[in-house]
Amino acid sequence: MNTKEDYRDFLKRLRLLVSKRPDLVTMTLSNIFTMRLIGNKTHGDLAEIAIAEFVNQYMYDFRSVHVGKDLYRAKKHEEDIKVFNEITNAEFPISLKAYGIGPLQLSTDKNFQMFPYLEHLGNHITDQEHIAQLFDSPAFAEFDDINVLPLIYDEKKARCNIMVFDYAIAKRNTRAIQREERGRGRKHPVYRFYDAQDTYICEVRYGDATANALQRGLWTHTNNAAKYFNSITGGWIDYTHNLILVELFSHALVSSEHGHSAALEKIKADIKRLQSIATEDF
Repeated sequence: MNTKEDYRDFLKRLRLLVSKRPDLVTMTLSNIFTMRLIGNKTHGDLAEIAIAEFVNQYMYDFRSVHVGKDLYRAKKHEEDIKVFNEITNAEFPISLKAYGIGPLQLSTDKNFQMFPYLEHLGNHITDQEHIAQLFDSPAFAEFDDINVLPLIYDEKKARCNIMVFDYAIAKRNTRAIQREERGRGRKHPVYRFYDAQDTYICEVRYGDATANALQRGLWTHTNNAAKYFNSITGGWIDYTHNLILVELFSHALVSSEHGHSAALEKIKADIKRLQSIATEDF
């Protein structure tokens, strides 16, 4: 089994867990997005350790570790957590993306290969042989090589979704690639991918290797490219803010390890309670 198959198997198991125990994923996502009350960027970093622990506590036959930001430059993949299948001994990286509904970055293209390759082909690419060669080229080797798990939230409607981009269908359905110059809120050109119905699929943004990661790479849009996503949660689910969690954090920051240890024991007991519910399904 290769890494992509390992990841697909993991997603199947995650989807099964969500279908059997929607309370667990709703609770976890609510806690993650509650962190936006502390800071607009806080939820992204905490999502990484939250999902790693979610795997450890609720996804039997799997375990996970948080890779950590300090290892970024040494990473072989764009990864935030590493997952291990305890049955097959397979291991694979996952890149967590906690984004609001709309633009979603799939890859930073840190070696700046995608955009120059597209420029070489021209401004309007419709030749299917050229498109096929593009996806097989070294420049696009990372197009579907990164296991991205997007946690998408719609803050206005207080709902969230775990949406996975279907790279295989995106590649198969691409019929045209169009260079588009500066636009609203955008200073640099992009190459946008469209299917036979002129539906937006994804885009490659400009930005060389020295540019900010948000200025380059492979992006898509969770609204405009909705049909190219598979929902692990079976669609949108409502979430609520856990204000007690915010209070817990504030008190924990001004209390001692003795208090933390006592609180941790109670939290572990609660996790055991949650694990004991309907465990026969897994």
